[in-house]
Amino acid sequence: MNVLPVETAPQASESASEGSASDASLEELPVLAVRETVLFPNALLPLTVGRPTSVAMVESLGENRLVAVVCQIDPSVDDPAPADLRPAGTVALVHKIVRMREGHLLFCEGVSRMKTIEFTAREPFLRATIERIPEIEPEESPELIALRQNVISAFTQIIAASPNISDEVATAASNIIEVGRLADFIAGAMPGLSHADRQTVLEQADARKRLEYLHGQLVREVELLELRQKIHSQVQGALSQNQREFYLREQLRAIQKELGEGDERERETQELREKIDKAGMPEPVKEEALKELTRFSRITPMSPEHNVARTWLEWMTNLPWSVSTATPVDINRAKAILDEDHYDLEKVKNRILDFLAVLQLKPGQKGPILCFVGPPGVGKTSLGRSIARALDRKFQRISMGGMHDEAEIRGHRRTYIGALPGQIIQALKRAGSNDPVFVLDEVDKLGRDFRGDPASALLEVLDPEQNFSYRDNYLDVPFDLSKVLFITTANMLDTVPEALRDRMEIIQLQGYTEEEKVAIAFRYLIPRQKKENAIDESRPLDISTDAVRFLIRRYTREAGVRSLEREIGSVCRKVARRYAEGKKIVKKVTPELVEEFLGAPRFRPDTEVAERTDRPGVAVGLAWTPVGGDVLFIEAGRMKGGGKGLIITGQLGSVMQESVQAALTWVRSNAGALHIAPAVFKSSDIHVHVPAGAIPKDGPSAGITMATALVSLLTGRRVKKNLAMTGEITLAGHVLPVGGIKEKVLAARRGGVTQVILPADNEVDVKEDLKDEHLDGMKIRYVRTMSEVLPLVLEKTAR
Repeated sequence: MNVLPVETAPQASESASEGSASDASLEELPVLAVRETVLFPNALLPLTVGRPTSVAMVESLGENRLVAVVCQIDPSVDDPAPADLRPAGTVALVHKIVRMREGHLLFCEGVSRMKTIEFTAREPFLRATIERIPEIEPEESPELIALRQNVISAFTQIIAASPNISDEVATAASNIIEVGRLADFIAGAMPGLSHADRQTVLEQADARKRLEYLHGQLVREVELLELRQKIHSQVQGALSQNQREFYLREQLRAIQKELGEGDERERETQELREKIDKAGMPEPVKEEALKELTRFSRITPMSPEHNVARTWLEWMTNLPWSVSTATPVDINRAKAILDEDHYDLEKVKNRILDFLAVLQLKPGQKGPILCFVGPPGVGKTSLGRSIARALDRKFQRISMGGMHDEAEIRGHRRTYIGALPGQIIQALKRAGSNDPVFVLDEVDKLGRDFRGDPASALLEVLDPEQNFSYRDNYLDVPFDLSKVLFITTANMLDTVPEALRDRMEIIQLQGYTEEEKVAIAFRYLIPRQKKENAIDESRPLDISTDAVRFLIRRYTREAGVRSLEREIGSVCRKVARRYAEGKKIVKKVTPELVEEFLGAPRFRPDTEVAERTDRPGVAVGLAWTPVGGDVLFIEAGRMKGGGKGLIITGQLGSVMQESVQAALTWVRSNAGALHIAPAVFKSSDIHVHVPAGAIPKDGPSAGITMATALVSLLTGRRVKKNLAMTGEITLAGHVLPVGGIKEKVLAARRGGVTQVILPADNEVDVKEDLKDEHLDGMKIRYVRTMSEVLPLVLEKTAR
């Protein structure tokens, strides 16, 4: 056996060297190291075990559940060695072991004192040869009886002053006869006794000396207790003095009132009264404010309600009850501002001008709540800013995205600590007028949980028949919101509650074509990014049209222009860095320089559609997403099988999976007309996959694309190059109309598609939403049935 010496107890090693191995008092036990915990004999103590070595020791215990509990010298040591342990400890019996998530909980009873002779093992846990220390009980004497009574008296006094310890502890101590057990019991139960003092008591084998040592500690604790009581009495006296001063000040205030000398509180009350008179509140609201002011004047400043009442009065006096900034509407000026701030968007701007024209002819007219719906970066929020500028009104934007708490709209009750008005009232205070333009951004991203439904709280705000007497929970008085022009924005309507959608007029904003993006870049984005990145007349920079087109095609794929502006900003920063470093100055940005600045292009060229459809079974569909249109590839594969399996992959939603099933049913029911052998379905399994499997996809508009891919696979006829399609399919083969036509056609053009197949009922959408320049170089074919689709999209012969 590998024997480890005990560095901290040389005398123990010497006793071991005397050859007392046969001594019956020596025994070998596992060692449990504990932090700042002292276990006394005859005491029951729960110990938490979490270290790997300690857990291994606990799990190795058999029928003999005796362990040596030894305290560490330094509690911060995580893996104590023999030198890190006290020389003396306690032999303990483990009564119960409770397994927990992180370690074990041991219920240990102290058996006897012991000292460590030598350590016999380190791994997998510490083991040591120990010697039990016998109890030295003193003889009965008058001095010992007096000492015992003094100790019990002092301990009882301390326990009586400790509210967290039961008086039964002192009763139990008085019933202990043995001096040694009494000393151990008091040392373990006495509050305020340090860990070092408890270890000193444990290491003392003589019971009389232990009791004498404890007596000194108890006397010191009693003296500290008396000192604390004295300090407490002094503090109580000081509080009484404060109360006396309070009454004297109240008497002084009464004397000053008799003499006509106003104090600070009266001046404060008078200032608030003057503010209420100047605020222009409606008469019922003013009565409520004056009533609260009267109550405020009677509240003592030391009361918590004093600040609550004052904050409410300040909110009331700072709100723009009668402040308006709007000027008469000039429709021609408004048109010029909209044209100056926004390129294209003719349909949207015409609707806004219609709305403003009614306001010009009939001021005060309650118009509809406009809701701009479209992909990110198409100018929804900036349209609201332009409307505010055209009307000479203040502009405020409130983000609704992620809002879960109804109190964010309606405010908190004044009974809550830190209560505030809702976002609507706060925005009115920031605007400083009662007729601003409010843009409520991202209403489609409102949340809902146990704290309420913010969308429902918006119903009153956006309803012209109700918001003239809008009542915020914090103010608890009506405020007229009918003069506020509310505009909301959303990326999609599906998540907007029906009741809220009913109160708004929906105005769709589609994405931009490449030509429109180029024009927007040179008109707005490039000048703004040059200014923000220190590119001015002294540092000229010309970004070529080819470079902008290269950015649009190879670095962005979006309906709006937000990503395009970020990339233009990155190019400007690269140029600014060259100016700062004194390197070769760049005066013109070309496509080659864009690639040098921004790295490899993120998107493939426009030939991707043609490359992907180079084999049978692949068709190109068009999809609508909240960020604009997108090109969707549908792939179909066939393998030998029992003819019972249809595998669908690509994270498709339930509606899209049903479209696959409907398409396959139509193909099988028309197999003869399509020249497909019926045996194919009995001997083959079919797999339909939509790439980009990490992106969820759903919707019925890929129905004809699914059917085309299946027919292409089973007949061996490839889909024509640079062709895309969209439309819902029925079991009878009819092609039904779908939505998002403009976004889908623009996405097809970005992807290099030259021919698009659309449902015949969507022809009206093309004529209304798309211009000739949008369709330049593209051919649109309209179909009503799948029998019309296949001759247009499939090559005549199999490959």
